[in-house]
Amino acid sequence: MRKKVNQRLKTVLKIGLGLYLTFGTLLYMFQEKLLFLPTVLEQDYNFNFSYNFEEITLKTNDDAALNAIHFKAKNPKGVILYFHGNAGNLSRWGNIAEFFVAKDYDVLVMDYRTYGKSTGKLSEQAFYNDADLFYNYLKKYYSEDKITLYGRSLGTGLATFLASKHKPKQLILETPYTSIAAIAKHRFPFFPINLLLNYKFPSNTFITKVSCPITIFHGTEDVVVPYKFGKELSEIPPKQQTTFVTIEGGRHNDLIRFDAYSEGIDKLL
Repeated sequence: MRKKVNQRLKTVLKIGLGLYLTFGTLLYMFQEKLLFLPTVLEQDYNFNFSYNFEEITLKTNDDAALNAIHFKAKNPKGVILYFHGNAGNLSRWGNIAEFFVAKDYDVLVMDYRTYGKSTGKLSEQAFYNDADLFYNYLKKYYSEDKITLYGRSLGTGLATFLASKHKPKQLILETPYTSIAAIAKHRFPFFPINLLLNYKFPSNTFITKVSCPITIFHGTEDVVVPYKFGKELSEIPPKQQTTFVTIEGGRHNDLIRFDAYSEGIDKLL
């Protein structure tokens, strides 16, 4: 009897281990499919927005082509370099960015590699290089004290990275994370995420080197990037230059509906 029980236990353990290894392998192999949700556009797609804009494409050293929309306000107070979330393309994010054009700011928003009309091979370093490329592009036309960095969700890591390297006017983060690795550990606590994950985006490291004012907006009901991650990020030194705005009842994609967000943005811009 005991022998049969031991055999069954061994069988269950083998099956469990097999499932664990299989899921871990799938997690590693398909991590880009989980992290990035691009929608591709035809190269001849015509954008249609309410405000004046210029469509631009910047080439990279590794032959990627990065598509972007540069909105032009009539009498701009400055420019916002906007890094969008992990889903969709500029046909969607351009409409979202128009919220800031209406406040008399020029806005430059790019599509990441494989998104929209943008091409190129994905890697974490490529994201950083591409973000830097667009920042340096803006510096040709604007002084740094006129550049606001804005990151939303996935884009918060890139905005924070740039702020750690440059001296923009300010850094605004909407629904940020401490790191992609931390989010992955939260969702898959039983796996060795640091070994499996190729994308870390350590905002918690970058933010320690940021010298400009930082403002973070995060909703208490966010289930994509839970509220605690934005709060933790705001408490990392130099926290004295960070303003954390809690959006009670806010979720991941609806902060614009709340007065606390609108009032906070109006004060900043």
